[in-house]
Amino acid sequence: MKKTITILLFFILIISNNSYSAGSSGSSGSSGSSSSGSGSSGSGNSGGDGELTKTNYEKAVAHIKWAKKYEKKEKAEKAKKRYVKAQKLLLKSNKRKPLQADTLNYLGFTTRKLGDYKKGEEYYLQGLQIEPNHRGINEYLGELYVVTDRIDMAKERLGVLKTCNCEEYEELKGIIDGTKKSKY
Repeated sequence: MKKTITILLFFILIISNNSYSAGSSGSSGSSGSSSSGSGSSGSGNSGGDGELTKTNYEKAVAHIKWAKKYEKKEKAEKAKKRYVKAQKLLLKSNKRKPLQADTLNYLGFTTRKLGDYKKGEEYYLQGLQIEPNHRGINEYLGELYVVTDRIDMAKERLGVLKTCNCEEYEELKGIIDGTKKSKY
């Protein structure tokens, strides 16, 4: 009888763990974003083998993380390739599920990193129309304004972040003041 109960508990434990892992997507992985994680273009889908399938948004975020690592190692060409891949995935994600602030944030970021400041700014501004207090967009747009010598506009973005008590405020403030260099 004890053996039967033990086996039954074991199977229940295995089944409940597998059910949980297949249905949970964890955090959105969007650095500097709001807490909503709205940039994900759908939840992960369970494949035939039980593994999660990542969304285009999630794949793009992974490429961006790699690109940032390459930049820290001063491997600009490898970083650029990752940004190009991420941008393509984000465009697909945005087409499938448009008007997601997190997606537009990363579209603005990758586009800016690839040198197209005008288009990057357009993506950021679209994202702010959806979520005006998005921390990541306000920080990155502020950085874009600093790089394009529009300090007054960067200070406006800083003003939006002033009450957030967040890292994005400190980063942008330092960049505007000239005490920090943009990490990205």
